[in-house]
Formats: sequence, structure tokens, C-alpha cells
Amino acid sequence: MSANPGGWRPQTPEVSETKAETFTGNRALMLEEPLIFEMGREDGCGVDLQPAYLASAVSSHHEGELDEVYHGLLPLRREAPIGLPGLSEPEMVRHYTRLSRQNYAIDLGLFPLGSCTMKHNPRLNEKVARMPGFADIHPLQPVDTVQGALKVIDELAGWLVKLTGMHSVAMSPKAGAHGELCGLLAIRSALEARGDPRAVVLVPESAHGTNPATAAFAGYRVEDIPATAAGRVDLEALKARLGPDVAAVMITNPNTCGLFEPDMIAISEAVHAAGAFVYCDGANFNAIVGRVRPGDLGIDAMHINLHKTFSTPHGGGGPGSGPVVFSEALSPFAPLPFVEKRGDQYALVEEETAGEHHGSSFGRMTAFHGQMGMFTRALSYILSHGADGLRQVAEDAVLNANYVLRALDGVLDAPFAASGPCMHEALFSDKGFAGGLTTLDLAKALIDEGYHPMTMYFPLVVHGAMLVEPTETESKAGLDQFISALKSVAERAKAGDQSLKAAPVHAPRRRLDETLAARKPILVYKELGAAEAAE
Repeated sequence: MSANPGGWRPQTPEVSETKAETFTGNRALMLEEPLIFEMGREDGCGVDLQPAYLASAVSSHHEGELDEVYHGLLPLRREAPIGLPGLSEPEMVRHYTRLSRQNYAIDLGLFPLGSCTMKHNPRLNEKVARMPGFADIHPLQPVDTVQGALKVIDELAGWLVKLTGMHSVAMSPKAGAHGELCGLLAIRSALEARGDPRAVVLVPESAHGTNPATAAFAGYRVEDIPATAAGRVDLEALKARLGPDVAAVMITNPNTCGLFEPDMIAISEAVHAAGAFVYCDGANFNAIVGRVRPGDLGIDAMHINLHKTFSTPHGGGGPGSGPVVFSEALSPFAPLPFVEKRGDQYALVEEETAGEHHGSSFGRMTAFHGQMGMFTRALSYILSHGADGLRQVAEDAVLNANYVLRALDGVLDAPFAASGPCMHEALFSDKGFAGGLTTLDLAKALIDEGYHPMTMYFPLVVHGAMLVEPTETESKAGLDQFISALKSVAERAKAGDQSLKAAPVHAPRRRLDETLAARKPILVYKELGAAEAAE
């Protein structure tokens, strides 16, 4: 078994055309880096450690008893090497520092991943999240010792209800898909409470991929609703399918084509008339925050990705968070517990004291209540911007996306550009590429230009889709530089430049065998035996 996962291999040494030599794979100050197991030595260590049995004996026994203790611990001594790499402190620090330089991050440049909202995370948020009383609390502490944390949760909940125009909010879901499940469980409870269990959830083609997956996980049969030529939900097709077996419609708005659903109110009215509920995927809330209140559109439940709209992009600070806002009709079925102020104290209300507003709750989503690190960052972001600032967040995000869309007119095919402006993300296709080149080739070439690729092959309604979301935190100068790089690569793809097939050339790693890596991943290190090494 190779030490590198499927397809993940060091740079192939190159032979110079002018000198009879083989390069090492190093590029300028970017050094080729082996795995820590490959560079470590069992006899090396950054510190000197006293034998465990001797330390235990000295700390708990008189000197005369050491022999007895020593012989008693002999059976516990390790009989084989532990298999951990040994390195000096400089070797270890340099190893991880060099690895960090091979990673792309939002602090290095634009992260144009469509549908992901990878924007700058203000450092103020990080400072607040690390404050004592937030960073070091434990979920099992007595409630009277975490009053400040509960106040943060309650204040953030109030903001989320205000910004969405909804009736209540459940703060416990840990991420977007977890929030989707929370919403569907509340919908199921509401239907069962009126003696009307239903079996089908309708999901438009332009919805996020987690929507049908979550509905299936919740035990529903999923059926698709087609999109129109303009990339929106086909309202007439939706109305034709609605019936007594439909529990809910899961709709993403703005949708995954980067477009707002102008028929949203009509969709909600039709769904409610059929006795079903409307679930909205709020992953793209960054495009409408401060501008549109989902509650005014007839939404019954919607999750909000705090790690998208309210800072801390994916991987930028730990786990995500997906609070779910509910309409008045679904609020009684929301999960427990919830935070409530009673007099001068905040309480974490459990089932036995839920009262009339949560008397029909479907129960708990998780053992503990939400993500404190995400709550503090999100509230810091909201208070820093205020209502007017959040409105500008949406306006600038939409402006930047449309700037990218129009700057690439005539360079990349934009399948829905003719239907008007986009929202938070610009959608392109591989139409016009020559010589068998694909979206994947363009994306790999962007790496050589110093950019993380955009989201590829999603949404599925567009062949060779490329979804670009610049967010509001990118400057015009930064966007111009990205657009210039994208134009250059796109022109090469349209000209059939076969050198794109070799990209990336200048990255720490060459193009992976992605099929092998997905089907036969190697997730643990295994030292090569003599026979394997010979192969």
C-alpha cells in the first residue's frame, strides 16, 4: 500500500534539457514535503522523557518499594515500537509550516466557490470567540454559571427572527443539512398532529443537493420539479404535482443557478392550499439579508448557515451552525431545548417546562445546544454591521457577482444571463471549449494562475457548470485580477490548447487520479514492506 492516497503523489522529477540532472521536485522556496512518518525516526524525539514506570513509582511510593513496583509494572511495558515518528522540534515545526504554505486559504486570496459563500472572516469575531466565558465553557456547567453565553444565544436568536420575519428560531442544529432535517422533522410532527401523515417531498432541480438527500434520510419519497428555461422553478409543473400525499416543498431561494425565485409567494400560496409546508434552504441568505424577509414570502421553515452569511467560512473556525427559523404554524413543533429569559435570569428550557409554544416539540436534535463559537462570531458580525450594514452586505455581494458575470460576456457562456441580473453568484458553462477540453481542465489551469477553482459541475441543470461566488468582501481590484486570469484560461480552452490537460504544473501536486482517490482512498499510513517497495 502506498503511503500516498490514491493518485496523490509527489511531483514527478523532471530532467533538464540543458543539464544532465534530475530535479528534486522543489520549486523555489516551495520544498517537496514527505509525510511525517516518512521523515521521522523512532530513535528521535524533541524532548527527553522519564520512563513512565519510574515516574509513577517515584511519585507514589517510598524508595524502598521501587523494586516491587518496577516488577509489578513489567507486564505493562510496550513490547513493540509504537510506530510514531520521532523528530526534533525544528524538524516538526518546519514540516507543518511547509505544509501550511501548500494550502490555499481565504487569507491568501479569493475563494470563488459558488454556493459556499467563502468570505473574509473579521478578526474581531475571532477575538470575541476566544474570550474567557465563551471559549472555555462546558455544556454540562450549571445554567447559573453560563448566563453570559445564554444571553448571547438569546440575543442572536432575536436578530435571526427579526432579519427573517419569522416567528421563532431553533438554535441547536449544527449545520445546514442538520437544519434541513430539523425543519422536516417539525413538518412531520405538524402533519402527524393533525392526523395527516404524508409521504412525498418535492424538490426543484435548482435546489441544493443536500435537500433531496435530507428528505430521503427523513423517510420521504423525493420527486423532482423541473426548472424553466430561465433557470427558475416551473410554477405550473409544481401546481400540477401538488396533492394530498405531498408533505412539503424544499426550495432554495436564491437558487443554485444564482437566481431569485420571482414566483416565491405564488409557490407558497399553492403549497399551503394543498395542505403542505414550504421549506426554504437559506444557504444563500447572504444575497438577500437585510433586503428580503423570508417570512414575507410564505416560508414555514428555513435554516441559516451562520458560517456563510454571518462570517466564519467553511473550515475557517471549526464546525458550522444551522439555526432554523419557523413560521407561527410550525413553532409549536420546534426542537428543544430553547433559551428563554425569566426575570433576571436566562433558562435553558427543557420539555417538561416548555409550555404552550413548544408543547408539541418533536424533541431534541442534539445532546448539547448549538455551537458557541459560531454564535459569538455571528453576533459579533451582526452587531458590527447593524441593520444598514447587513443590507449593504447583500447589495455588494450581488454587485460583485454581476460584475464578474458581465465582465466575462463573450468569453464564457452564461446560460441564464439573458434573463437578467444574477444574485450572489455567476453561473457559466463549458459551451464553446474546443479540442475535448472540459470544465475540469479550466479549473486545474486556474490553480496555476494562483486561484482556487470555482464550484464545478453544479448545478446539474447546466452542462459543465462553473459557479462563481465572489461575495461582498472582494475589492474591484481583486476581482479584476481574478477575471483577467479566468479570461486567459478560458480563451486557451476555447482555442483547444492541449497544454491545459497537464495543469496544474506549478502547484505542489500535479493533477490527481480523482476516480482512484474517490473509489480507493488510503486513509491511514502504512509503511511499505520489502515486497511492496520492490513493486
